[in-house]
Amino acid sequence: MLQSKKRWNVQECDEQLVNEFVENLNITPLVASLLLNRGMTTVEAAREFLHVDAQTFHDPFLLHDMDKAVARIQQAIDHNEKIMIYGDYDADGVSSTSVMLSALQQLGADVDFYIPNRFTEGYGPNKEAFDKISAGGYQLVITVDTGISAVEETAYARELNFDLIITDHHEPGPVLPDAYAIIHPKLPGSTYPFKELAGVGVAFKLAHALLGELPEHLLELAVIGTIADLVPLVDENRLIARKGLDYLKLTKRTGIEALLSVCGVKREEINEDTIGFAMAPRINAVGRLQDADPAVHLLMTTNAEEAKGLAKEIDALNKERQQIVNDITEEAVEFVESMYPPDENSVLIVEGEGWNAGVVGIVASRLVEKFYRPTIVLSIDSENRIAKGSARSIEGFDLFANLSKCRDILPHFGGHPMAAGMTLNSDDVEELRRRLNEQASNVLTEQDFIPITSVDTVCTTEEITLENIEQMSALAPFGMHNPKPKVLIKDVHTTSMRKIGANKNHLKLVFEDSGVSVDAVGFGLGYILDEVSPIAKVSLVGELSINEWNNMHKPQLMVEDISVDEWQMFDYRSAVDVKRFFQQVFTDQMKVVAFHASTIDKYKSLLPMEHVVLIQDEEQAKACMFAGEQIVLLDLPPSRKWLECLFVQGIPSRIYAIFLTEEDHYFDTIPTRDHFKWFYGFLAKKGPFDLKRYKEDLAIHKGWSKETIDFMAKVFFELEFVTINNGLISLVKNSAKRDLIESATYRQKQQQIEIEKNFIYTSYVQLKNQFQDIFKRSIE
Repeated sequence: MLQSKKRWNVQECDEQLVNEFVENLNITPLVASLLLNRGMTTVEAAREFLHVDAQTFHDPFLLHDMDKAVARIQQAIDHNEKIMIYGDYDADGVSSTSVMLSALQQLGADVDFYIPNRFTEGYGPNKEAFDKISAGGYQLVITVDTGISAVEETAYARELNFDLIITDHHEPGPVLPDAYAIIHPKLPGSTYPFKELAGVGVAFKLAHALLGELPEHLLELAVIGTIADLVPLVDENRLIARKGLDYLKLTKRTGIEALLSVCGVKREEINEDTIGFAMAPRINAVGRLQDADPAVHLLMTTNAEEAKGLAKEIDALNKERQQIVNDITEEAVEFVESMYPPDENSVLIVEGEGWNAGVVGIVASRLVEKFYRPTIVLSIDSENRIAKGSARSIEGFDLFANLSKCRDILPHFGGHPMAAGMTLNSDDVEELRRRLNEQASNVLTEQDFIPITSVDTVCTTEEITLENIEQMSALAPFGMHNPKPKVLIKDVHTTSMRKIGANKNHLKLVFEDSGVSVDAVGFGLGYILDEVSPIAKVSLVGELSINEWNNMHKPQLMVEDISVDEWQMFDYRSAVDVKRFFQQVFTDQMKVVAFHASTIDKYKSLLPMEHVVLIQDEEQAKACMFAGEQIVLLDLPPSRKWLECLFVQGIPSRIYAIFLTEEDHYFDTIPTRDHFKWFYGFLAKKGPFDLKRYKEDLAIHKGWSKETIDFMAKVFFELEFVTINNGLISLVKNSAKRDLIESATYRQKQQQIEIEKNFIYTSYVQLKNQFQDIFKRSIE
């Protein structure tokens, strides 16, 4: 067996609906099942999802306070009031700020922006910033991607006599800020049709309302925050993403062109991954390490030289950020393993003096990936006794809801069910750890701590076609709630498998079923080569793609996980280097079984003695609990019966056959009954025979080995046909007739020959069949 890394949650489809979709939408059954698994339960809903370009945006005035906000902003523009856009320092906040700036500049407003410094000011509006804004003569402040938790700060804004319009998408708390207007799709009582807009999506709706028409030219900005903030890519978000990517390919924004250049991305290759893995990390890097202003300047500039310089600066910051993340992650992992091991902690909270607060969210994500526990990573400022950090969660643990129960020790926090940011007194970290672990223990089970892979459908090799894969692209762009489709291919044979890459840490394989072969690649899965036996049937989970090489187009599977459901046989009988096996193949999950103490003594220096089990009789073999275990058979037992006894408790998951032997009984000269008859007659004729003096002469005369003569003499002795005294062998007169099989030595020799024949000198398939038969007999 080979256990998959994650739990495979395979979704099931209504076959009747699949057929209905196929008939009405002219799509393949595979694509139909993918649509159903994304919640499209009617033909019309599926058609709208596939033809997203034909959809329209919701009326922005359906959002609460939109009319009030628009009127106040228009008043400010008409009276030349100074307007301040108050943003956030991540990619969503930066793109939100840029959308709002662009819209207001288009309307001729006197507008500027302010983004707080993550390190000196923290997240969201703060009183000191409001003091500066008020002193600068600004009479209207519009927040983007922030502000819904700023209850005290909003009250302070009233004291400073400027109006505050809040646009945000983060979870509203129990008390809302008393702002001039709040535009938020999740406000209690909101009738807006779609609740899951990103911060930039809300800003885009305000821009739409202000401009009086859909600002399509701002979609290239809106798509950045929408994809970067990991909001569900359905409904309006899907429309923003699809149209935004199209506009991004045609962008005339100097800063975006410069950013794409340092990312090494060509226009025609732009897709959602361009934002998620190239653009957004670089934009985020700025606010993680310093003021985020350069990121906004980059998106807004029209000067090519300035854009080029800013893009290079941002790219360098991203490289610096990557190194910082690696260093902190290393420290955090050591902290977890030494202080708060995952098997004793349902929630991980790690803190470090002086850790860069701007990257702790990335570190939290890495720890979740490694340990699969809800995780909070905090940067400690011991001088001011403040802890700032970010949290990431797992399925089944709502971070926002559980942190809300700790509001008394969390003066500042906000976020979503799966992610949050916070500031608290460093003295309260231990109390937060205690509470969250207690809360988690009430809702999470052991099963919840095994990562889940959601699999869209079971796929046959015949369905892995270019047509199917091309049709699947109609579901793009992919993201939250519309992930890249994952398929399961069950129980197929591999026709080739090898390690690839400079460090041989990737896997290249070809699998086959029903006469159809498919190429597959598994990045980081090179180790699996040693865990899949030659004829095992494998199940694979991954994403289908098209491999384009040398003007050839072939379907391929990008493998993410592999399992083998049957027990496996690994053949190391011809491995002369036992040392290599125990140094390179052996793991702590294996148990080494030996039947002869002499084998253990001979290889003691190589063996992991704490994993060695010596079995010296059938009763010991029966007592072994090897069901589901990985077993290394170091040598062979005296008979097949011992092996049958070994597995009465259950079948192992793997058997590694080494079968070291002191001597090869199978290739010894095996005396026949004619040999015994001649030897008996020789003794009868010659009388007492001195084995010590003349055994070698006799062996040469007959062409036998000396061991053959010793063997026959021992058999005769056990049958009481002869006496042996100090090497002198004599027949016993009038001895009773007995069959050779009555001799224990003769029986043991026959058994050894038979077991060597069946377990050493056989093919791999024959060997596996021998064990299949043993398992069957063991259970009977």
